[in-house]
Amino acid sequence: MARTLDTTPAEPTAPAVPAPPRGRFRPSAGRQHHAGPLTYVLLAAAAFVSLFPLYWNVVAASHTGERVVEAPAPLLPGPRLLDNLAFAWDQVDMGEALINTTIVASLVALSTVLFSTLAGFAFAKLPFRGRTMLLSLVVATMTIPPQLSVIPLYRIITDLGWVDQLQSVVLPSLVAAFGVFFMRQFLVEALPVELVEAARMDGAHSLRIIWHVVFPVARPAMAVLGMLVFVQSWNDFFWPFIALTPDGSPTLQVALAGLGAGNHSVDHAIVLTGALISTVPLLLVFAFLGKHIVGGITAGAVKS
Repeated sequence: MARTLDTTPAEPTAPAVPAPPRGRFRPSAGRQHHAGPLTYVLLAAAAFVSLFPLYWNVVAASHTGERVVEAPAPLLPGPRLLDNLAFAWDQVDMGEALINTTIVASLVALSTVLFSTLAGFAFAKLPFRGRTMLLSLVVATMTIPPQLSVIPLYRIITDLGWVDQLQSVVLPSLVAAFGVFFMRQFLVEALPVELVEAARMDGAHSLRIIWHVVFPVARPAMAVLGMLVFVQSWNDFFWPFIALTPDGSPTLQVALAGLGAGNHSVDHAIVLTGALISTVPLLLVFAFLGKHIVGGITAGAVKS
């Protein structure tokens, strides 16, 4: 009886995959890395260096002026904190200065963020003649010292009758060259031009594109820029000291310039008490809005 040969081709077998060696090169996906003791030591040292000036400000504000300038300087709080706070609050109109500074810093931050975002979008995604040259001129203005513009700017506000009024501080700071450049650099990478073109094909006009496309994409950079401008405007002293007076409608920094001055000496404890009062609102802002600010910063950090 003849044998029949099986001519069915054999199925190819997959090559054997070698098992990963044990003890080395283990996959780390899904693992949580824990910080070592050195990390906590460095973080504690950085926190101490950062917080010690604020702590010593509180210590100095709780002593007398004579004790503050003695050597060695005090390192523990004293009993005069409440008395110094009340004296500093009454010596200058600190309440009005706080309101004025809040108004100025908020208006400057909002206007700078708005105008810088609009200008940054135009320089980043709108083609027009002379775009590169105009952007170069905007960046070049950052090299001009602000002291050069003091005299012409003061003459302008004098002719307008704005001396010792808050608009003399707000209007010259409505937009900043740094903000325009910052937003332009962010939108160049974060905003795809195809997204803008798709919105135009759907019939969206320019204002709708800015509101529904540009602003949502630029929100992380807008949060960072707003925070930086707000802090800078809150602590600004040079131009407000020229345009405003301590007896009129001063900001906090202008009011602090006349704080603690006596007939023959300056009470440094009172001056540092006023500095503490001006710092507390910023600390409260970061305490309540810090999570939202950090969330806005990290929102654009991860790309899909």
